[in-house]
Amino acid sequence: MASIASRRGLQALITRPREEATALAAALAARGVDALIEPLMEIHFRAVASPDLTSVQAVLCTSANGVRALARASAERRLPLLAVGDATAERARAEGFCSVASAGGDAADLVRLVASQLDPREGGLLHVCGSVVAGDLADDLRKRGFDVDRIVLYEATPIAALSPAATDTIRSGAVDFALFFSPRTAAIFARLANDAGLASGSGTMTALSISATADAALGTLPWRKRCIAERPEQGALLAALDRLVAERRPD
Repeated sequence: MASIASRRGLQALITRPREEATALAAALAARGVDALIEPLMEIHFRAVASPDLTSVQAVLCTSANGVRALARASAERRLPLLAVGDATAERARAEGFCSVASAGGDAADLVRLVASQLDPREGGLLHVCGSVVAGDLADDLRKRGFDVDRIVLYEATPIAALSPAATDTIRSGAVDFALFFSPRTAAIFARLANDAGLASGSGTMTALSISATADAALGTLPWRKRCIAERPEQGALLAALDRLVAERRPD
């Protein structure tokens, strides 16, 4: 697959924040797909006092940036950390957290993981998040009897416009795939692409989204094709990309 993709010069647009994008680009390179990295949000970590974790039985992280922010704010690494997906869990292990479990999906999967592994009587939960929170993780857990606090440790700020390099590359038709990992980044791209007059450029790209909600946020851009990962996690999205690359094999 890799050699075929390389010969045809396949390229994918990565819209994730830069640290996640760099790791994802390596996964694409292993598939022979070039990466155009265009982070649609800039991450700003907040300078906060170390959170009080004395009455907390576990920490919940719904993004790798939440893990990074927590690692900056606290030296505690022994407390159980439950992550929304595998990429977030991998980041937690890389930051030195000793007890890490992955829900392997989305917020609903994380709720199920918490309910299966933790007891509300054993202490509260701390949800580490950014200033914009998707879903009702805390409310869903409270309905199951858990005491949940939320701490905002970072902000993800949308960029004002696509870079000239990304604009020119998309307009030229050189981008085959665009990868979207959240409804927010999908909506940001749709807005910025329309602002830049890139509707025709999107017609050469297949949009590959991590969830149906992310796909819906892409609006009405005239994509070549739109696909949704079978599960809301990076491994499933890459598996979908593998199938799309395979479709482009010559007879």
